[in-house]
Amino acid sequence: MNEPDFIARLRGIATDPAARGLTDDAAVWEGLVLTHDMIVEGVHFLPDDAPQDVAWKLVAVNLSDLAAKGAAPVGVLVGYSLGDSEWDAAFVEGLGKALRHFGIILIGGDTVRAPAGAPRSLGLTAIGRAPTGGAPSRSGVRPGDRLWVTGTIGDAGVGLAMRLGQVDPADACLAAYARPQPQLTFGLAVARHVHAMMDLSDGLLIDAERMAEASGCAIALMLENIPLSQGLLSVRPDVLDTRLAAATAGDDYQLFFAAAPEADAAIRKIAAGLGVAVTVVGHAGVGEGITLTHRARRIALPDRLGFAH
Repeated sequence: MNEPDFIARLRGIATDPAARGLTDDAAVWEGLVLTHDMIVEGVHFLPDDAPQDVAWKLVAVNLSDLAAKGAAPVGVLVGYSLGDSEWDAAFVEGLGKALRHFGIILIGGDTVRAPAGAPRSLGLTAIGRAPTGGAPSRSGVRPGDRLWVTGTIGDAGVGLAMRLGQVDPADACLAAYARPQPQLTFGLAVARHVHAMMDLSDGLLIDAERMAEASGCAIALMLENIPLSQGLLSVRPDVLDTRLAAATAGDDYQLFFAAAPEADAAIRKIAAGLGVAVTVVGHAGVGEGITLTHRARRIALPDRLGFAH
């Protein structure tokens, strides 16, 4: 069973409106936004990644879900599988530093002892306060909306390739892989101007497809508009294959959002004030699914749109 199959079965249980039909990044209940993400050794991080970086990533990926709902973080609960004592101690040190950096508190969780040699499996529940006016969902895209992203796309994917020794190292890409930066302040500020918003965890293409499906509309993406960093372009040429690789790599934890053209000025003003780069990468229309163009030429969808469990 894959992830969509499993979630489809869960929908028969998760019938409360707070669950949002299990089509969103988080639950919204009584003014709170709640999200839970897990990371697994060998899937989301490498066995030789620093435990402090793993702790940071566990916190950051969950806070990124809160950012996508425009929520202000309040606290977290941690689920942890005990293993090597030295690694565990370093993880706790890193967890404390990450929580202090983001200004949130640890309020509980659970620990278990994993069998010897088992991959580490870590979980975190993050709780935030929903913004005034409500938390944007994935399902609010309207035909005519513009689709935006924050930051740059594909850095973490290249950073992983660097960690595996497949590409010469570049500091910015390595940092994007090891220590993603959730767009909390921007998400909170822009929430009232958007029709839909989610974070990019599994790849721009697969996440755009999910947003299109949830919203019942079509999304057209312009590959030439996808923002690529100088760090990425220092090791890969600016060609179509590079842009497709960036759009399917995942682990970006940037925000992907839809808004009416009339909101352009407000979005750009917020972004400029916070020092956040924003780019229009597509538009929404009547229909379903996603389409790709590159310099006005229609591009076939790749076999793999992004990461799927």
